[in-house]
Amino acid sequence: MNNLKNYITGNWISGDGDGQQLYNAVTGEAIATATTKGLDFAAIAHYARKVGNPALRKMTFHERGNMLKALALYLRNHLNKFYTLSYQTGATRADSWVDIEGGIGNLFANASLRRKFPDETFCIDGESHNLGRQNTFMGTHILVPKEGVAIHINAFNFPVWGMLEKIAVNLLAGMPAIVKPATVTSFLTEAFVREIIASGILPTGALQLVCGNAGDLLDHVTSQDVVTFTGSAKTGLLLKSNPFILKESVPFTVEADSLNCIVMGEDVVPGMPEWDIFVKEVRKEMTLKAGQRCTGIRRIFVPENKMEDIWKAIASALAQTTIGNPLNEKVRMGSLAGQTQRKEVKEQVQKLLASSQIIYGSLDSVEVLDADADKGAFISPLLLLNDKPFASDDVHSIEAFGPVSTIMPYKNMDEAIELSKKGKGSLCSTIVTANNTIARQYVISAATHHGRILVLNNECAKESTGHGSPLPLLVHGGPGRAGGGEEMGGLRGVKHYLQRTAIQGSPTTITAITHVYQQNAIGKEPGKHPFKKYFEELEIGDQLITEKKIIRAEDIDRFADLTGDHFYAHIKTTDFTGTMFQQQVAHGYFIMSIAAGLFVDSYEKNPVLLNYGIDELRFTKPVYPGSEIHIRFTCKEKLPNDKRIIENPADFKRGDDIDKGIVKWLVEMIDETGEVTGVATILTMVAKIEQ
Repeated sequence: MNNLKNYITGNWISGDGDGQQLYNAVTGEAIATATTKGLDFAAIAHYARKVGNPALRKMTFHERGNMLKALALYLRNHLNKFYTLSYQTGATRADSWVDIEGGIGNLFANASLRRKFPDETFCIDGESHNLGRQNTFMGTHILVPKEGVAIHINAFNFPVWGMLEKIAVNLLAGMPAIVKPATVTSFLTEAFVREIIASGILPTGALQLVCGNAGDLLDHVTSQDVVTFTGSAKTGLLLKSNPFILKESVPFTVEADSLNCIVMGEDVVPGMPEWDIFVKEVRKEMTLKAGQRCTGIRRIFVPENKMEDIWKAIASALAQTTIGNPLNEKVRMGSLAGQTQRKEVKEQVQKLLASSQIIYGSLDSVEVLDADADKGAFISPLLLLNDKPFASDDVHSIEAFGPVSTIMPYKNMDEAIELSKKGKGSLCSTIVTANNTIARQYVISAATHHGRILVLNNECAKESTGHGSPLPLLVHGGPGRAGGGEEMGGLRGVKHYLQRTAIQGSPTTITAITHVYQQNAIGKEPGKHPFKKYFEELEIGDQLITEKKIIRAEDIDRFADLTGDHFYAHIKTTDFTGTMFQQQVAHGYFIMSIAAGLFVDSYEKNPVLLNYGIDELRFTKPVYPGSEIHIRFTCKEKLPNDKRIIENPADFKRGDDIDKGIVKWLVEMIDETGEVTGVATILTMVAKIEQ
């Protein structure tokens, strides 16, 4: 029998004693033991802060992102090993794909977020603000990695995804992690961590693993730490109330199991694609991972005049689901994670039966393929009916964490919305409707009580990831019972592990601190035209003041004829009485084009490969004929641009083999009075010096 080890303080260490016995959920055979008895949790936390944290903080966002990408590529080479172990948790191949490859997908998704950050150890957050009339005093916000450790206490249902979706974010942010998986399926988490450590990709101390009880770990937190928890609302509240969490004001994110719901729109009738979509979604959510998903559909709301037809259709779909040994390719639903889980599900169903009745499935028996229904933690999908949802509190407060859902009627959309809120907060909700008016009414009214809402119809069904699939770039969490937290969410999730600090000073000083040019800062003499400099040679603040150009009425006329833009303000014969303008005004895009002509060095080839785009273009003052325009052109920010990994030679494009970066330039269009008439950020792709 395998004795799981804990990866702490740079070593694989066994706990003291025999520990908790873990079982194959399909066969009931003992497969491992796990314990953390005897571990020094204070030392584990200290090691993360003093070894892992400094190593990650020294890395830039781009280095951390590329680290995640390398790790994801490495883990993909060991999939067969992971799938073999995952079957022992009761998961089918499809269940395991969500857990394993979905988890690795989180690494890839967060790796790609590096492009949203500078190539720095920190970043600016939001807009900068001018705080002085003379333009010499300003303020902005920066985000820096916290100096603590991210502690992740995870649930049993997704031993891989649950870990990777969290550590991908804290590692990108620059914080190490201590992962405490649910013990019952920790053998799969341990196998993953073994490969992660063997890869040598993460810095020492960036990841530690404890398999078993969390002991007094939370008694050693500091104000620089972050704690996340996934599991029951009851346990989440208990942990969040830890006196050290409260004393140190430690950010604590809870993602709790919730009474998620699906609503059938009043417009949906048999024969519509949305009818079949609804049935398919309910069946999938009840049987995927044997219903052991924190996002699983627990409550089904249907117009009262369609109740019988729809529950019979759902029952028919469930009857086609083969249950049994997940190693058998015919099986579509495996077992629960263990006998303890099966016992708990049955106890919760018994409570629900006080006000509901079973209309599909059996609480006491289940037919299985290629397995023993008693030795394995198997259970039948159970569809319950509650015909008085406003009179019953149990159905909106008791969750059976398995393949169990309750169908309930509603009279109109207002009732459906009210019923959806009776769950007192959920991770997600779905409405199936082909009517966008109904969709809008539900989303706007129900959003207060749900972390995510899926509007499902025939138009998006083929590409939809489904009711229960959180996505790395969208927030995962929910209000109230669901925990009140948010995870993932792209940049939003990363910022959870960063400290936001307001900084104030002169534009020149803030530029020097942030390595992002701030408007009104003192520029640098570039020595030569900035477009003649390679990426490495450019310095933030390199500034070009161009020659001046007089804007003439005939030039405005020609631009109007060339583009077809004959807006009244650009026509000199217009009567400007009652308008915002005094006379014919130049097109903003004409001034921007003039700007390009003034700052572009066009006489010979140079390191600038191409114009990549324009951001934040604003026209702030009218330019009339006779105005004299010049440009202040400043190197604002530099971003690396990774070479593409070309796996198929046919995908190769010119430029893929060129080392290059993206340079942002601040373009200020200034008239003869010294006032800025327009401002923009342009992006160019600039070659690096050939090695």
